[in-house]
Amino acid sequence: MRTRNSGATTTEAVAATDAVALRRSVAAGAVGVFVHWFDWAAYAYLASTVATVFFPAENSTTGLLAVFGVFAVSFGIRPVGALVFGPLGDRIGRKRTLSLVIFMMSGATLTIGLLPGYASIGIAAPVLLVLLRLIQGFAAGGEFGSAASFLAESAPRRRRGFGVSWLEVGSLLGFLAGSFVFLLLSTGLDDGQLTSWGWRIPFLVSAPLGVIGFIIRNKIEDTPEYRMLEASDSIPRSPARELLRSHKRQLLQAAGLMAAMHVPFYAVLTYLVTYETDHLGHSADSAALLSTVISLVGLVLVPLFGLLSDRVGRKPVFVGATAALLVLSTPAFLLMRTGLAGTWIAGLLLGVILAAILGTYAVWSAETFPTRTRQSGLSIAYNVTAALFAGTVPYLMTVLISATGSTLVPGPYLMVFAAGGLVAALSLRETAGSALLRPEDVPENVSENVPENVAEDVPEAAAAEVR
Repeated sequence: MRTRNSGATTTEAVAATDAVALRRSVAAGAVGVFVHWFDWAAYAYLASTVATVFFPAENSTTGLLAVFGVFAVSFGIRPVGALVFGPLGDRIGRKRTLSLVIFMMSGATLTIGLLPGYASIGIAAPVLLVLLRLIQGFAAGGEFGSAASFLAESAPRRRRGFGVSWLEVGSLLGFLAGSFVFLLLSTGLDDGQLTSWGWRIPFLVSAPLGVIGFIIRNKIEDTPEYRMLEASDSIPRSPARELLRSHKRQLLQAAGLMAAMHVPFYAVLTYLVTYETDHLGHSADSAALLSTVISLVGLVLVPLFGLLSDRVGRKPVFVGATAALLVLSTPAFLLMRTGLAGTWIAGLLLGVILAAILGTYAVWSAETFPTRTRQSGLSIAYNVTAALFAGTVPYLMTVLISATGSTLVPGPYLMVFAAGGLVAALSLRETAGSALLRPEDVPENVSENVPENVAEDVPEAAAAEVR
């Protein structure tokens, strides 16, 4: 009896420790994503006001186009940030890059909130705006890879999918928070107040959020896997070169998973609002409400799909989601033509499929790379596919619908990326529950010298693989 009670107590203690570790890692990993998407949503929703403040008033259309141009430029510089922060994280650790990127993002956002407008400092206003958005985009290029690597390596092995899925919960929460703050400002302030000072509020609010995130990240310990590399003197000198030399296949596979996430994410959560108002004749309020409901559904379903992938595997969940997207995309846009009810049913259906993809793509991508090059691989795959496919969704949809005259274009467009994601998924092995630290990460001749206080933090099976 004592033995059984002792065993039960030990199991409960381990479970409690795992739960605490999971909460800490989720807070540290997701906070930066939340701040980034809060800023993204605030800037997007306040685009017309920002155009009025920072660009000459003679032509409002030109000013708005300039604001969106600045937005696009900040998106385009993300791969540069990925090429810097990805390898940097593999060389100096996840913790340090997590702290650095949130410091840079929040600092640039705060400065935008304090920046004088065109009426005060003339051409210097848009120039400084561009510079600060470039800094934000550059830092954002390091956010996903750092956070996904940290969460994957910090979460308990049997709950890794659930832990990493909170990365996307953070992005959805940030998006919703940004849109909610804009709603409060637009309903509580008149145009003069919004242009004079109201637009600054979201940017100033993100500063304390960034400080909190920086403190959380600065206090955490780096991941067991990374500390194992440090203790065994196995830190790669050139992670990007090693990635491109030895792991090109994994890089392409992860890019396929990520492209299959980026396109439906922007199509469903951003472009669908424009599609409903421009091509289906629905009101802007109705379209915005559907987008909000889809995001709320995602907040509930994304971690559940992450948990499901821990139980049944990454491949069944992701393959099922991309297969559903391949089969149902065009019928969904056909259903939208039947009226408002059909639009809601189709939108929610696409939202559920998107939630399944969001719940699994990040953890599966993280498990695909070895620890030595994980952050480089995740950062490059994520940001290159984002720059190529994510930001271009609204533009390409508009161009293709105009060129073909068919409002069904989004369906086949989604099918192309669903097929690409499906091919990538079928080429990958199942990784749920696998060790993240591999023999290639820690050479046999040095692994024997790893201190016990470091080795004991690495899951037993992983430690066995490198000893």
